[in-house]
Amino acid sequence: MIGTNRYIGSPVERIEDLRFLRGRGQFVGDLMCENMLHASILRSPVAHGLVAAVDASAALAVAGVHAVITAKDIGAVPRIPLRLLPLPGTERFLQPVIAADRVRYVGEPVAVVLAESPALAEDGVGAITLDIEELPPVPDRRASEPGEILLFQEAGTNAAMVFTGVKGDADAAFRDADYVRCERFAVQRHTALPMELRGVLAEWDAGQNRMTVLGAAKVPFFNRDTLAAMLGLSPAQVDLIENDVGGGFGARGEFYPEDFLIPFAARHVGRPVRWLEDRREHLVAMNHARQADCEIEIACRSDGTILGVRGEVFVDLGAYVRTNGLIQPRTLAQCLTGPYRVPNVRLTARALFTNKTPSGTYRAPGRYEGSFFCERLIELAARDLGIDSAEMRRRNLVGAGEMPYRLPRLEPVGPAGDTECDSGDYHETLERCLTEFGLEEKRALQGREIDGRYHGVAVACFIEGGGAGPKETARLELEADGRVSVYVGSTAVGQGLETVMAQIAADTLGLPLDHVRVLHGSTPFLDEGYGAFASRSTVLGGSAVFEAANVLLGKIRAAAAARLGCAADQVELTDGCAHAPDGRLLAFAELAADGLQVTTAFGNDNRLTYTYGSAAAHVAVDPGTGDVELLDCLVVEDVGRIVNPLTVHGQAIGGMVQGLGGAFLEHLVYDANSQLLTGNLADYLIPMATDFPKIRAIALENHPSPSNPLGVKGAGEGAIIPIGGLMANAVANALASFGAMPNQLPLSPARVWHMGLTKRSAGSPQ
Repeated sequence: MIGTNRYIGSPVERIEDLRFLRGRGQFVGDLMCENMLHASILRSPVAHGLVAAVDASAALAVAGVHAVITAKDIGAVPRIPLRLLPLPGTERFLQPVIAADRVRYVGEPVAVVLAESPALAEDGVGAITLDIEELPPVPDRRASEPGEILLFQEAGTNAAMVFTGVKGDADAAFRDADYVRCERFAVQRHTALPMELRGVLAEWDAGQNRMTVLGAAKVPFFNRDTLAAMLGLSPAQVDLIENDVGGGFGARGEFYPEDFLIPFAARHVGRPVRWLEDRREHLVAMNHARQADCEIEIACRSDGTILGVRGEVFVDLGAYVRTNGLIQPRTLAQCLTGPYRVPNVRLTARALFTNKTPSGTYRAPGRYEGSFFCERLIELAARDLGIDSAEMRRRNLVGAGEMPYRLPRLEPVGPAGDTECDSGDYHETLERCLTEFGLEEKRALQGREIDGRYHGVAVACFIEGGGAGPKETARLELEADGRVSVYVGSTAVGQGLETVMAQIAADTLGLPLDHVRVLHGSTPFLDEGYGAFASRSTVLGGSAVFEAANVLLGKIRAAAAARLGCAADQVELTDGCAHAPDGRLLAFAELAADGLQVTTAFGNDNRLTYTYGSAAAHVAVDPGTGDVELLDCLVVEDVGRIVNPLTVHGQAIGGMVQGLGGAFLEHLVYDANSQLLTGNLADYLIPMATDFPKIRAIALENHPSPSNPLGVKGAGEGAIIPIGGLMANAVANALASFGAMPNQLPLSPARVWHMGLTKRSAGSPQ
């Protein structure tokens, strides 16, 4: 464990923001190449059907159109492999990079048009004649489960996978319980919606037999290896370059069909090709998320002690299993009970196919939905048992003396999927939250009508599993000017990676912050890397940088000792200089000729870190209109150790806002024909900067993680987790006298959000 020093723990302003604020960021839309063609993609307008014909003759006649690529041009159409949980049987459900004989969702790629400009490429798409023989769609999971209409005939089922979380004997616990309650809950389909749309620029060098792809994000090394295999190249022949990225949130940067189609097109025509999606395209093509419903029940003693939870969860997976699509159902089965001591669990999560855009991860996948299910169930049980809701949670939180606390065993994954909460005092964050929130004062407002609005207060608790392995790689090099270059396999998706890695390296090396340069993500920098997902960058990437910096210090000390004629342990290193006992010194720059560099990989044996915390909210609800005003919302979390308080705070506030958007605004609505009805930002509502002015976040660092030398925990997803359940309970408590039962998100049936004098509503009904 490292000690207190100059940069780690300091609120250093983000280094990368200076170029963004000056307009000097370089996103994929800023990139151009000489002789570049532009791509536009013909996507299926039909949710389910057989492709009878694709006639591109009229498109090829459009002036400026150079090529139209269909499945016939590709030949053996590759399928996109799973990056996470590639379990046996899932290979039947992988998405092809382009539709050949069948389409399974609106938005599935059918053809790629290459032209001299984006407008001409779109004209070419409009000129293609597409003949699809429509099949009956599977619009939702209830239509999917019986299997009367199959998306994959050869599989004989619409179930991609069934996960079960098991602990103790749930049936016995329910048989012996004083109290049992069963409920149904649902979370609507929504999506991550990063600010920057996706884009790819690919350039094929025929002379070098080499592919370069710009616009990589999140997991460039996996995507490089995947693309190389699809193109029949070695990984050494493919470079993926990470540019600036305008947000990821779990969805941006996975391997999508376009990540093959655009490089293939560049090689096909022998010219650079760029594709940039628009927002409508984004909403039907990029991963969807969240949609799940459940029927679960809770068993308790009369004093509120939870004895068991059991039930079924159903996940609407969409049309295919994408690279990380099984993470949500896996997490729902294993982690639904969150931070609570539940000795007996049996929860089954079924991932079912429908004719919708496929699902993937979105910030805290499965945990946001699971927290809503769990917190709603606990709130109802507390009310039935006559126990204060905060006290109900206090009685059932895992205690500090129970750490590490094992979560349910996951089937069919088995021991490889075992996980346990690593450290912490869950009661500590709850009590801090209740005190800072002022629950005792606000409790008197519970259910009261004031000026025609009813007030409600609620509390929730959560855990965030982060720092997923297996490892991360870092290389540090001493440069000729005495500065140190840090290369790390972690990627920057807006989380402040460059700043945090520079803080860790500068502190460890004893250098000024501006003497450290951080380069990240791009595949030419390192032989291997793993990227940014599951709140892992600081846990694994930061630890790799820390360990590499310590090894580099040893090399610098040894090189300096050889030149100064003293023992290595007599050399003192401060501020970029090596000092001998007699006062002589060498600047680091004088040692650069020795070629000092270190490459280190840090692994954690797939032991997750567990940030944890509590949240509280106060709302006022107009029962006549459904308008909800959020009067106060607070999240308190313990993140192990804080490298940069500013970035941690920003992550928490951002997560809260996204959670509120999911609770009140965002909904990907489909009709009975599996056509998306909310395919633009007039109908798909998202939070604005003025919507939630009264949200607060407090980060603690009282219980470091034992799994890494920094003691840090993944802290990018915790604050979003409790928000759905918190809002549902606050609104329900406000309207208790009306018998309101908000068991489904979003909460407002009229899709109206009211904040002060602002009212926004969507045109699409619920």
